[in-house]
Amino acid sequence: MSVQKKQRRHYSGKKKQHTIKTQVVVDKATKQIICVFCAPGKVHDKRVFEKSRVRPHPLSLLLVDTGYIGVAKSHKFTMIPIRGSKYYKVTGADKEYNRKVASLRVGSEHAIGFLKRFSVLSQRYRNRRKRFALRFNLIAGICNFEKVC
Repeated sequence: MSVQKKQRRHYSGKKKQHTIKTQVVVDKATKQIICVFCAPGKVHDKRVFEKSRVRPHPLSLLLVDTGYIGVAKSHKFTMIPIRGSKYYKVTGADKEYNRKVASLRVGSEHAIGFLKRFSVLSQRYRNRRKRFALRFNLIAGICNFEKVC
């Protein structure tokens, strides 16, 4: 495969840059990072979820953001924030539901923020793309170790 084709796979039209998308699965109770999966930045969040082969227990609760809207069809216990549009305004009950989902998701957002303290993940990655997943997993292991100790 040529270099241009490899670059094209990672080009995100939304961000106008070559990007890598990373999915992080966090345990709500221990706030530890269970699973990390990387994909080219062009891929949709739901497709990344399908490619990662993360299969949660059918009775477990999934707390996801609005990028994972299609996951609710395959997993019964999924909580996704309700989005509004110019045709559908978010009601007071919907806002209350979104607040509840956000309060439940705050632990995983803190874990992701803890990962971003490492400048390799928060700034532009200038090394080889092949090694990004390895480095991300190593940093996740360091974060899990620091939270336990």
